[in-house]
Amino acid sequence: MSKDLLQTVHCAEQLKALGEPCRLRIVSALRAGPKSVGELAESLKIELMTVSHHLGILHHARIVQKERQGRFILYSLSKDVFQPNDSTRGKEFIDLGCCRLEVPKD
Repeated sequence: MSKDLLQTVHCAEQLKALGEPCRLRIVSALRAGPKSVGELAESLKIELMTVSHHLGILHHARIVQKERQGRFILYSLSKDVFQPNDSTRGKEFIDLGCCRLEVPKD
């Protein structure tokens, strides 16, 4: 498979991962910094298992990264796709390489 085709397939996977309202809410919540599954579930008023499922999809698409801290796993936006200071006129973006998407605010 050519490099261009691999990049296209990966971009399509990332766009598919972001194509669900619950996942967009999770991405938006993670803009403030790393959070555990429990913190996300509580702040977004979503079932714990649902948040965990969606985080798995976002992690597989390399949109979020995870880091173990003691008993907890903290999730944050991947530094490859989100830069906190990467803003234009107060808007924040996710850069997937193939395209840039504005991150909705809650």
